[in-house]
Amino acid sequence: MAVSSDISLVTQVAVFHNKRAFDQLVKKYQSPVRRFFVNLTLGDTQLSDDLAQDTFLKVYTCIGSFRGMSSFSTWLYRIAYNVFYDYKRSQRQTDDIESLSAKASLLAQHSTSLKMDLYKAMSILRDDERTCITLQLVEGQPIDRIAEITGITQNTVKSHLARGKQKLANYLKQNGYER
Repeated sequence: MAVSSDISLVTQVAVFHNKRAFDQLVKKYQSPVRRFFVNLTLGDTQLSDDLAQDTFLKVYTCIGSFRGMSSFSTWLYRIAYNVFYDYKRSQRQTDDIESLSAKASLLAQHSTSLKMDLYKAMSILRDDERTCITLQLVEGQPIDRIAEITGITQNTVKSHLARGKQKLANYLKQNGYER
C-alpha cells in the first residue's frame, strides 16, 4: 500500500507539479532522512537539517527522473547518500576528516550521555562503514537495499557491516560498556 501511495504521489508531483503531493512525501520521509544524516554527521543536527533540505530540493528538481526501478525510499536514500558524500568531498578541500572526529570528541567531553558516546564510537568508523551501519542498524534497511543505495556490492556491504560492528563493539567495551 505504501509503495503504491508513494508512486501515486511521485506521479502527481512529476506530471502535475502538485506541491501538496510533494509535501506529503516530505512529511513521510523527513524524519528518517534527517535521522540518517544525524548519525552520519555524528549528532550535528544543524548540518543534518541542511543536508536533509538539500536532499529534498534535489528530489523535487529530479523527481521526473524517477523510473520506478526501485522503491521511492531507496531512490530517496540514494540521493541523500550522494548529498552527504558531495558535502564530504567539498569539506575535504578546506577541512579534513580529523575535524569531524575532533568535533565528536568535543561533544563527548561536554556530555557523558550514551548518545554522545555512541557518536564518538561512530566517529572511529570509516565513512563507508558508518553509512552501512546507519542504514542497517538505525534505518533498518536490508543488505540488498543498502547495496542499492550506496552502489556497492552486497558482499562489500557485509564486510563494512562486520568490520564496523567489530570496531564499535571493541570501542564500547574499552570505554566501559559491556556486551
